[in-house]
Amino acid sequence: MKIILKYFKPFILMAAVSILLLFAQNIMDLFLPRYMSQMVDIGIMQGGITEAVPKVLSAYDYDALTRYEDISYLYIHTDTAPPEYPNFDTSADWVLDPQYADVINDIAASVPYAETYQTAVLSVRSGKPMELDKSASVSNSQMAANYTQEAYERLGASKIAIQQKSIMSIGSIMLLITLGAAFITIANGFLSAKISTGIGRNLRKDVFGKVQTFSPAEFDKFSTATLITRCTNDVQQVQMVAMMGLRMILSAPITGIGGIIMALETSRRLSWIVAVAVVALLALQVIVFSNVIPKFKIMQKLQDKINLVTREALSGMMVIRAFGNEGREYERFRAANGDIAKTNRFVQRAMAIEQPSMQFIMGCTTLTVILLGAKAISNSELQIGEMMAFMQYVMQIIMSFLMIGMMFIMIPRALVSATRIREVLDTQTAITDKPDNELKTLNGRARGELRFNNVSFAYQDAEKCVLENIDFTAKAGETTAFIGSTGSGKSTLINLIPRFYDVTNGSITLDGADIRDIGVKELRDNLGYVPQKGILFSGSIESNLSYGKEDANEEEFRNAIRVAQAEDFVYADKDGLSTEIAQGGDNVSGGQKQRLSIARALVRKPSVYIFDDSFSALDFRTDAALRRALREYTGNATTLIVAQRISTIMNAEQIIVLDAGKIVGKGTHRELLKTCEEYREIAESQLSKEELL
Repeated sequence: MKIILKYFKPFILMAAVSILLLFAQNIMDLFLPRYMSQMVDIGIMQGGITEAVPKVLSAYDYDALTRYEDISYLYIHTDTAPPEYPNFDTSADWVLDPQYADVINDIAASVPYAETYQTAVLSVRSGKPMELDKSASVSNSQMAANYTQEAYERLGASKIAIQQKSIMSIGSIMLLITLGAAFITIANGFLSAKISTGIGRNLRKDVFGKVQTFSPAEFDKFSTATLITRCTNDVQQVQMVAMMGLRMILSAPITGIGGIIMALETSRRLSWIVAVAVVALLALQVIVFSNVIPKFKIMQKLQDKINLVTREALSGMMVIRAFGNEGREYERFRAANGDIAKTNRFVQRAMAIEQPSMQFIMGCTTLTVILLGAKAISNSELQIGEMMAFMQYVMQIIMSFLMIGMMFIMIPRALVSATRIREVLDTQTAITDKPDNELKTLNGRARGELRFNNVSFAYQDAEKCVLENIDFTAKAGETTAFIGSTGSGKSTLINLIPRFYDVTNGSITLDGADIRDIGVKELRDNLGYVPQKGILFSGSIESNLSYGKEDANEEEFRNAIRVAQAEDFVYADKDGLSTEIAQGGDNVSGGQKQRLSIARALVRKPSVYIFDDSFSALDFRTDAALRRALREYTGNATTLIVAQRISTIMNAEQIIVLDAGKIVGKGTHRELLKTCEEYREIAESQLSKEELL
């Protein structure tokens, strides 16, 4: 949850506005049933009359009322009705004094109507508050409205006009509330989408940025499949809950609590129905989600597994077909797919039970409200509109629990995803820079002298070192080559130079400075690295070569392509440098990949070239031509070559022979033939006696 809150901070102002809009929207939604109740009870049942006693009287009605009680001081004599009262065909003679209007109306609607004026007069005269008889208020208010309507009709008022005016007035308010709620919903949707996508964008950016700092040691901890899942599916889960949270997590309690309050205000007699429904809903959700929530963490791990199986199957399709193992891979995928389907099925079944169960509770609640509400209406304890409003509030309360149910599905998954994302972001990268005040600088470009000082290296948690006491100097302007049997540690040694790993013991210096004291970026800016497996990116040949140097011009590209012996296929196509490269370089051969990878390093013109068995896919003629051109092109740079072919390295100024992680030979080709048995065995297995010399 902390990581979600952390990424909310940049959007705190927008989130505050969204919450205010959400609150306003829910308040509007809660008031709609109340106005609907007024439209039914007042606009339809009472003919649009809201007052229990007439506000204006004709002389006839005034004389009739004074026969029962002295009410002369309650009304003011007038020749015409004030403008705030309805326009009548006949002028009113008496107007209810405004100072008595509220108390008279309250009493008239709450005591037996035959006693209305007598009780009202006594109460007003005495100035003492009186307890109102609420049980009689429904029938009395309707009787009072009927009398008031008759009094207005005797003044020439139109019954239909009064009713239409009331309905239109209440309807206009409801329409404005609905339009306002719709506008707020759209605005809140816009804000929540902007906030959630911003959170998703920042999370993906930070996760990807963090992954880019990982050394191979961190990649050993996280598989490629799980990193892809965490950067896509897990971020999507967090983004979704952020969006829905601003629309549902906050909306559900506002709607639920507000609905309960409004339902209680509408009818306390039926409030126990709401209490029973809420308890039943809570019990259902606790039972369902106590079983479902533990499955979410399992689902994310299963998602990693199916991504891993799919990725391996797609990337190794040629090998799978060559060995006829399509069935075996299908079974692997079927097993992984079956596991995630089984877990998903459990969750979906639980939710399938929850939905109809909640609908059943909703149906039972509605039926109970109708039965008891109808009885209350027949006993003049409740009005039709109030019962309809109460039902609406009950529906809103249940819908809020439905929303809470949905969030109980999303939030646990999002929390699991957030934890997985946090694991990536909190991972301490093994390869880091020292504080700025402790860093040494190469002043832009190094001379290129590279020295290994008794270097030993062991992989994390390994018991034995894979390299032991490696000691040599690679001078600028010279080529240093490495050869040895498979597993002798050649590639591991080379990978220590760009600090893919840090040495366990000893040190590596560049121009006399320990590479651990040099900023990683500055160090790698001085290296031209060509990996064992040529890796190209989707795009054009030019975009791939520009990885070496972003501001390189066409002439630099041409020179690098020429030296890498790639002219024959790059410029054979009419598009030249604009020729498209498919994902992973699948539309070029292995040898072409290697030559383009070499050209990419040559474009950079670094101080140190590192070729990690980068000529293995080249034929002998191309290999020889490339090495001749390379010697001239690299100039004063240091060149390090890992190779399996003696012919590739026999002209190097220094050849280092590795065996089981140790140096067993060091010197030129001729010197090693005399002094190193391992080198001589390799050379004699590849070259004739004449070629050896």
